[in-house]
Amino acid sequence: MNYKLLTCLLLLAVAASAADKPALRAGAAAVDITPREFPLNMPGGFSANMATNAHDPLHARALVLDDGTTKLAMVVVDNLGASPELIEEAKELATQRTKIPRERMLVASTHTHSAPSSNTKTGPAPAVAYRQVILNGIAEAIVRADAALRSASVGAAVHPLPDEVFNRRWFLKPGQMPLNPYGNLDTVKMNPGTSPDVLDRPAGPTDPAVTIISVQDARRRPLALFANYSLHYVGGMPPAQVSSDYFGEFARVMPSRFRADMNFVAMLSNGTSGDINNIPFGVNRPPREPFEQIRLVAAKTADAAWHAARKIEVYQPNARLGMVQREVTLKYRRPTAEQLAAARKVVAVKDPAEKEKLPRLAENYARSTIAAAERQEETLTVKLQVVRIGDLGVCAIPFETFVEIGLELKQRSPFPLTMVIGLANGRHGYLPTPEQHKLGGYETWLGTNIVQEDTSVILTKHLLEMLAELHRAK
Repeated sequence: MNYKLLTCLLLLAVAASAADKPALRAGAAAVDITPREFPLNMPGGFSANMATNAHDPLHARALVLDDGTTKLAMVVVDNLGASPELIEEAKELATQRTKIPRERMLVASTHTHSAPSSNTKTGPAPAVAYRQVILNGIAEAIVRADAALRSASVGAAVHPLPDEVFNRRWFLKPGQMPLNPYGNLDTVKMNPGTSPDVLDRPAGPTDPAVTIISVQDARRRPLALFANYSLHYVGGMPPAQVSSDYFGEFARVMPSRFRADMNFVAMLSNGTSGDINNIPFGVNRPPREPFEQIRLVAAKTADAAWHAARKIEVYQPNARLGMVQREVTLKYRRPTAEQLAAARKVVAVKDPAEKEKLPRLAENYARSTIAAAERQEETLTVKLQVVRIGDLGVCAIPFETFVEIGLELKQRSPFPLTMVIGLANGRHGYLPTPEQHKLGGYETWLGTNIVQEDTSVILTKHLLEMLAELHRAK
């Protein structure tokens, strides 16, 4: 037997097979969306929070991937929660210039609480102008990333960072639970303080995973990093200043971790952090300077991303891509007749002394209850997306999603590694599980949560079906 001939034929067959597979291409871009005009309202709270300048820049960051069959875009934008309407408008602008279908675009907000509203169409001129800035910025990031497409390879990995995530819903010791805005007692409280005399135990878990998608160019140089961490935000900003919080600081320091050049783009998406924050309950943390805690958390998250990247043994130049989208119709929550009557009674109180006797936020939630009763629409249709990047599955959910939901999706996913992104393609309030609904607390109140109480079960079922569909695809 002519072994040399056989070896040559085998090598040619392997080469021909590789040539039949389109090589992966990738491109990334970051577009500055820092507001140019002030003052602007930052809607991350119940009282007016006006920004008069910017502490650090806001960005829309995009990663575009193309395997020759499927081209898709993943965008992270520094905002509390861009509306579905604005996101769809931005996608339409981008698809006109790139031909990437809108259903192949994922746009997620970081949930920084120090960013202006992106949804104002009428009113003060700075607010209206900023809507156009963020709209154009999202579209432009996709366009630039698409224009930057080049041969690439991709890998994914995870590294734990448990130190900075804390479940913010707590059972309290007997007699310590205050009245909720409806004048009733919940079983758990959000952000209960740090006193051990009050605290009993957290009401749920955390997800310590920093999950990354790492992209290299044909010369094995770092091209882009798309990361995910289930931490709501950090805060501790100087007052009246716009900031991207730790999401933007992570993107700023990440190139140094990878020794990357100025074209490298890093982005950090929010995971399932609806009940997670950066407060170590039961521990007295030393005082921090404004923005100091943001820097600390960003640096540790960047370190975790670096450790994750070192676990990637092989980058795939022929990673298979896939993306599916579903629209799911949910029922709006409605108050009972008793709840509505109680809300109207609260709103009717005019005497300042009597108002002082009401529970905290009673009037805010009374108005939310009345608004829920008067809402004309019976249902809300939301978009779910699932992405496949090689052996990684990515779920996208348009809610402030509880951590239990993300953990369940990761555990039941058919992919060896799964990333779950919250606040994707819109923001429709909090998404607790039915078990957490039974405990009450801020995230379950009518007005904070607006959809039927079994929504997490419905969406988890759909997402697992979508993951299975992509996993089976050839």
